[in-house]
Amino acid sequence: MRGSVKQELTPMFKQYLQIKAQYPDCILFFRLGDFYEMFFEDAERVSQLLGLVLTKREAGKDFFAPMCGVPAEKADFYIQRLLELGFKIAICEQVEDPALAKGLVKREVVRTYTPGLNAEIAFLKGKEKVYLSALRLGPKASLAFLELSCGEFLHTELPIEKALAEIIKKEPKEILLPENLKEDELVQRLKALLPNLTISFLPEREFKDGVSAIKFYLELYQPELKENLSDPLWYYPEDYLYLDEPTKRNLELLRNLWDNSEKYSLYWILDETVSPMGGRLLKDWILYPLRSPEEIVKRQRAVEFFFEQRALRRSLREALQKIYDLERIANRCKLRLANPKELSLLRHSLSLLPQIKEILSKEKNFLPQLLLELYQELQEFTELYEVLEKTLVEDPAPLNKGTPIIKKGFSSELDELRSLKENAMEYLSTLEKRLRQETGLPNLKLGYNRVFGYYLELPKAQAKLAPPTFERKQTLTNAERFTTKELKELEVKIVTAEEKIKALEVALFQELRERVAKEAPLLHKTAKALAILDVLQALAEVADRYGYTKPEITQERLLIVEEGRHPVLERILGPQNFVSNNLRMDDKARLHIITGPNMGGKSTFLRQNALIIILAQMGSFVPASYAKMPVFDRIFTRIGAGDELIRGRSTFMVEMSECANILKNATSQSFVILDEIGRGTSTYDGLSLAWAIAETLYQKKVFTLLATHYFELTDLIKTYEGIKNYHVEVKEWEKEIIFLYRIKEGPANQSYGIEVAKLAGLDEEVIKRAQKILAHLEEKKVKKIWEIKKREKGVEYRTMQLSIFSTPSYEGIIEKLKKIDPNQMTPLSALEFLYQLKKEVEGNR
Repeated sequence: MRGSVKQELTPMFKQYLQIKAQYPDCILFFRLGDFYEMFFEDAERVSQLLGLVLTKREAGKDFFAPMCGVPAEKADFYIQRLLELGFKIAICEQVEDPALAKGLVKREVVRTYTPGLNAEIAFLKGKEKVYLSALRLGPKASLAFLELSCGEFLHTELPIEKALAEIIKKEPKEILLPENLKEDELVQRLKALLPNLTISFLPEREFKDGVSAIKFYLELYQPELKENLSDPLWYYPEDYLYLDEPTKRNLELLRNLWDNSEKYSLYWILDETVSPMGGRLLKDWILYPLRSPEEIVKRQRAVEFFFEQRALRRSLREALQKIYDLERIANRCKLRLANPKELSLLRHSLSLLPQIKEILSKEKNFLPQLLLELYQELQEFTELYEVLEKTLVEDPAPLNKGTPIIKKGFSSELDELRSLKENAMEYLSTLEKRLRQETGLPNLKLGYNRVFGYYLELPKAQAKLAPPTFERKQTLTNAERFTTKELKELEVKIVTAEEKIKALEVALFQELRERVAKEAPLLHKTAKALAILDVLQALAEVADRYGYTKPEITQERLLIVEEGRHPVLERILGPQNFVSNNLRMDDKARLHIITGPNMGGKSTFLRQNALIIILAQMGSFVPASYAKMPVFDRIFTRIGAGDELIRGRSTFMVEMSECANILKNATSQSFVILDEIGRGTSTYDGLSLAWAIAETLYQKKVFTLLATHYFELTDLIKTYEGIKNYHVEVKEWEKEIIFLYRIKEGPANQSYGIEVAKLAGLDEEVIKRAQKILAHLEEKKVKKIWEIKKREKGVEYRTMQLSIFSTPSYEGIIEKLKKIDPNQMTPLSALEFLYQLKKEVEGNR
């Protein structure tokens, strides 16, 4: 609230401000009846962001507070939206019945949420994880991740650049940093790389490491969960194929470059999972392909089993599809957050586990190792299912908001209260009839009003005949009203039955939740096994549907892909329209230089082979007719940087920094794809840099695919034996070009740049002018691109590799050709002229 309020506030607004002062950084959802209301600055911000009507409410004499609100039953949508926008939220509830309250209703904050601390299934997307991260800098950065809804708590220590790569990979919703980093360049980098990231700063003393920072933050905002939090697990990113941020982005692993949605990404192709936990695990497998040949083959065999067993796979898919998010429900039970509806979903999921085990048991003797291990890890939870079945009604009401939750027959006390509530009128009618008989007063009748409750009424003339046990309660003009000890006891039972039922059901439900919480570790283990089964069958489904093949993993330095395809483009274009290509790399051909026109398929070829490696190391089949490959330690990509201009970095600067990262970290076990490096600067600078980068990668024995428009690079094969030239095949037909999208050995003979521009629809006059300029430039070709350094430290210095930069001069020959008139030459003189030109050309080399 801006400024100070001199007016005397109403009691409710005093209460509001007292509570708001405890949660100054949160949007306070303040419960008023059936609505959550927001006031003052909260109302002004939220109404604008969510399109809510901004009204006002009297807060004191001649003083009105801005206000907006949302229906309590629809609040989940608005809470989720605000969390996505990076806000923290405090939920303030009425913690007593307004009908029973004496004066102002008591209110308390019962739950707070931050973008990274969110375990409410209703707020979460099923196949997405919501990470809270914490980073502390040092000789090695201490990094921790908490996924509260799934119970995943991880930590590690890495050099800062690798730590940043991990953060980008996991895309946390919120990150905790020490306060001393507020002005650090790191903060700007994080904001640029993850625009939707919420950054929260904590006192430096709370940053012993990433784990301690997360625990401190949890204590601040959700202290009730701290005791039930999972223990943090150490993990080693080095155990997996390293994929940095440009690679994740360029290869469109989880999202496309077009609108940043999942559509047309690798995940979009592979996601045939049928459960939320399977979908989340698939993303992990894409971002963390394996490096252990044994583990890769282990997964492959499981995928192969499902690939071959179509009927079994179909049955498994149908069963898994009916299972709810067991992982998150189990963790909510562990955190004591699960509601009655979630336990009913747990019960339904547990009922399907015997069916899943039965599906696998049919082939138990033939299950590959991984599937046999998963089969053994699956628990059936027969006893727990029976407890849930006899305790919960079919469709339980929300906790503290309604009834019923607990089944009839489970608790005699609850049954008695329900009977009293349901049969209250019958009990009252029976009492009325009995008292008439006992008193002999046929005009005695039982009534009720809100002020006096239940009463016995007699006409004025018969009031004096009332027995001594009748206590006078109210005198009317024509009647007298009484009560009795028995009626008062019955009234208390009837009036309080509803509240007692609610309280007892809550207590019985909490006992049930505690019972389930004891099974949480085994439920988590089973949920993980189900998620793995789901991903394995999904990979088999994709392989079967799109004609993928199992790659061979080898110890040799040999990469072979026959009839390889780009998994996404093939699906978009259709298999009949996509042109497959081969690739073979070994130490004798570890650097491929690929030339040819834009739109010819160079970039697609580069990307598809990187994706094939990722798929293979995930344990998946690959889009090819045959594939054989070693296990790579890292994949690096350099493919363009259009979005970096927004981040304040030039295209060339980004290109060079990414190349520097590749040269620094690539090893002989790495795979690198480079698309048009050096194009962000002048031609000569770009060519020399591309040349030097290619040389360095070659010397480091890195398997590299390099697409370029610098035809001069094709001369590298004259110096190095381990380099091969390839080009994209183009067919010329009646002054038109046709892209064949085939990768063929040998360099391209021209770029076809103007022809590509023509295909793109450039104006005909512009095309003609460009052709004239091109002809002129070719005629005026310079003699040398630049001078090679003549001396260094007084010594003559030349390099054979750079000899390509000395270009022969043909200007004299061109001038002679201009002067001749072929129509005036005899065949003999023309032949003699051609012979002299040939000698002159050979002498000029």
